[in-house]
Amino acid sequence: MTQPPGQQPPQGGFGAPYDPPPGAVQPSPPPPSGYGPVPPPVQAAGPYGAPAQPGPYGAPAQPGPYGAPAQPGPYGVQQPGPYDAPTQPGPYGYPGQPQPGYGYPQQQQQSQQPPQPGGGGFFRRRRGAVIAAALAVVLLAGGGIWFVTSGGDDGSKPTAKASTDPGPDSTGGGGDGKAKGQDQGTHDLRAEADALNAKRKPGEAKVLWLQEGGVDLPLNGSDVYGPWIVGDTIVKAMFHTLSGYSVTDGSQKWSLRMPSDLCAAPSQATADGKIVLGIKSGNGDQASCEALQMVDLTTGKAGWHKTYERQGLWDGLSHVAMAINGDTVTVGRTTRTDAYRVSDGKVLWGELPGNCQPFGFASGPQGIAAASCQTAADDHKEQQVQRIDPVTGKVRWTYKVKKGWQVAQFYSASPPVVSLKQDDKWAILVLNENGTYRSQLIGGTEDYVTECDDELLTDGQSLDNCLGVTADDRAVYLATKADPAADHPTNNVVAFDLNTGRTKWKAAAPAGQTMMPVRMEGGNVLLYVGAEKNKGGGIASLPPTGGTPQMVLRHPAVAAAVERDFSRSRVAYENGRCFLVQARISGIDDEAEKSMRSIVGFGS
Repeated sequence: MTQPPGQQPPQGGFGAPYDPPPGAVQPSPPPPSGYGPVPPPVQAAGPYGAPAQPGPYGAPAQPGPYGAPAQPGPYGVQQPGPYDAPTQPGPYGYPGQPQPGYGYPQQQQQSQQPPQPGGGGFFRRRRGAVIAAALAVVLLAGGGIWFVTSGGDDGSKPTAKASTDPGPDSTGGGGDGKAKGQDQGTHDLRAEADALNAKRKPGEAKVLWLQEGGVDLPLNGSDVYGPWIVGDTIVKAMFHTLSGYSVTDGSQKWSLRMPSDLCAAPSQATADGKIVLGIKSGNGDQASCEALQMVDLTTGKAGWHKTYERQGLWDGLSHVAMAINGDTVTVGRTTRTDAYRVSDGKVLWGELPGNCQPFGFASGPQGIAAASCQTAADDHKEQQVQRIDPVTGKVRWTYKVKKGWQVAQFYSASPPVVSLKQDDKWAILVLNENGTYRSQLIGGTEDYVTECDDELLTDGQSLDNCLGVTADDRAVYLATKADPAADHPTNNVVAFDLNTGRTKWKAAAPAGQTMMPVRMEGGNVLLYVGAEKNKGGGIASLPPTGGTPQMVLRHPAVAAAVERDFSRSRVAYENGRCFLVQARISGIDDEAEKSMRSIVGFGS
């Protein structure tokens, strides 16, 4: 598809495309995303426990939630681009990760070899053969616990069988069923929540409930996917189990166990609560992320199951980036995306014509994708942003990213706001709805911070799941990075004009606290205010014209220590309730792993 006039940024005002304007100081670069060209695979550093690395924007080791003391783990690692680069130790105590290349480094003299076990990153060692098995579903006696087991390979629907295995109690806090990997806490935390609520001050919300990880995980812990809120149920996915809890009291409504580990998930479900998850094609170190399982998040029942084949070296070694657009789920890898209908698993499209293929979509009503192009050097270092019909795969428009730059994240699909990276440079690009260039944000002297999947997870990473940034039809709203050396770290939210890229206004966080944009709601910017010592966090609202943030939900100060334990967590706010969910669970031993808090809910 030819590029229409005006696609590239103008020369002069911004300098060369994506370079900062003369005299402006560009923000420190974000951490490498999981997407972009890298050199041939190399030996990965590992295992977990590598020294902490600088934070996402060249800052010292990343602190806890927005200025709290630095925490070990529990979240993933800096991720490489999709084609392994030289490995560096990863942050937060996790395994070394390949660093992304922004121009293809010189070829090594030796022949290209797959990376060795122990390394994370967008490109991974291919994990053995595909196990082409359909699934059967077993409803465990005791209520609401479903088990997915191996079935025939004829593609038939799962079948239900009776079981006498005991399940966890309704609180999710330690029933009789103690199978390895089953999602249940080791302690009943209701008394702790009650004790905290007894000390809360007027105007503060309650601690609705607390939930532990409660799972004996493999060495080095496990990523946590979600949460997804469907009606009165909040769902998380970890290891090989999905769990649905009541939003009001945390009682476990259902649990669904997969036959193998989860390895990828979209950031959003469909409007009717369906989701498709990436799971490994088998168990053990050689298992690869090559299978899909549809689940109804309302009931916890499994639907269709499919395996797919990785094709070639690049595809075989890449992470999986999943997204849901309407009734379509896309499964992106380095050199191709496959699209399926969520409702019935029908294959909609696969490899598209030409040498440029999408490797990841953003979830939502619009089908916006990042694509990589195979070049003469076979390095896929040229990238594009595309609007693609998620049902047909037809490309509606293409924006050619300047050579050497890579698509890191989609901060917004409509308007299209794209995070780009090149070596130590970072740019935020705004496009028009027809794919033409609109502006580039001008960061000035501030440093900015976002927390995205590529920083939090070791396995499948969405391109659209970031805390700290949102956009509407007027502006992009971005959080500045607090000074971790300050006695009482605080920060601002900055609004950037979509047409000029320049600052419209700044709004200060509450004194001694920090805030991060979550999303737009009711025309206002919804913010998560982080907890500090003796200060509870909460949810605030900020008009699109700026001003002083107004607290919508104030978490109790007495629970600040609990809230700060959720360092770099996911934040979900729905119907007056705020949930913090750890993005990774790990511990120094089994007891620490199982007792680590995985969810805390606040509300009235």
